[in-house]
Amino acid sequence: MSDVLFEDWGLIDYSESLRRQLERVESVAQSNRAQAGYLIFCTHPPVVTIGRQTQTSDFLNWKGPVVEVSRGGRATYHGPSQLVVYPIINLQYPRKGRSSQEVRGFIRDLESALVNTLKIYNLQANGRTPQKKDAESPAADETGVWIGNKKIASIGIAVKKWITFHGAAVNLDSDSTAFQGLKPCGFEPSTMTCLEDLLGKKINREEFKKNLLHELNELLIG
Repeated sequence: MSDVLFEDWGLIDYSESLRRQLERVESVAQSNRAQAGYLIFCTHPPVVTIGRQTQTSDFLNWKGPVVEVSRGGRATYHGPSQLVVYPIINLQYPRKGRSSQEVRGFIRDLESALVNTLKIYNLQANGRTPQKKDAESPAADETGVWIGNKKIASIGIAVKKWITFHGAAVNLDSDSTAFQGLKPCGFEPSTMTCLEDLLGKKINREEFKKNLLHELNELLIG
């Protein structure tokens, strides 16, 4: 796959980032497969987004803004302590080791890119893409990237015209206010962890971005 553009939006309001994502989805769709897509990095001011499997009890005590979105999964926090990744990829292109229009394989590869990046920091992580998702089940959503029994990254995508949007949020910096008043993906806030807490020090964000971009290019684009 070729013609995937990288963009770093920096700190951006969530609603504005969603508008831009949808613009790029349409741009890729109208290119008649001349453009394979985008890889986008950004961060958001604190916000909770609620996916299609969200339970009302997931965010009853959350005091900040809430945005309903079309991705899968349950309520998820976004904030400046994270790095958010939005792959806008045309799944009609066959990818290395994957056939065209393979959504679950795309999610697994997104997980693997995060897992491989965390290995650089000597952390053994794993992804938990479910084999089958019951949209009516109130069970907690384990999809994402975990280190032992702690979750370090949340994943939820949507697909429009066979083009992906939404993506992943990986927790980089320690933030005692993140996830408060919320059951992220159905779990207690204490389930969530971050790279700073695991390593005992802050990491270089630009270095992390460089490492993750390399893995995304290897696994999502190929």
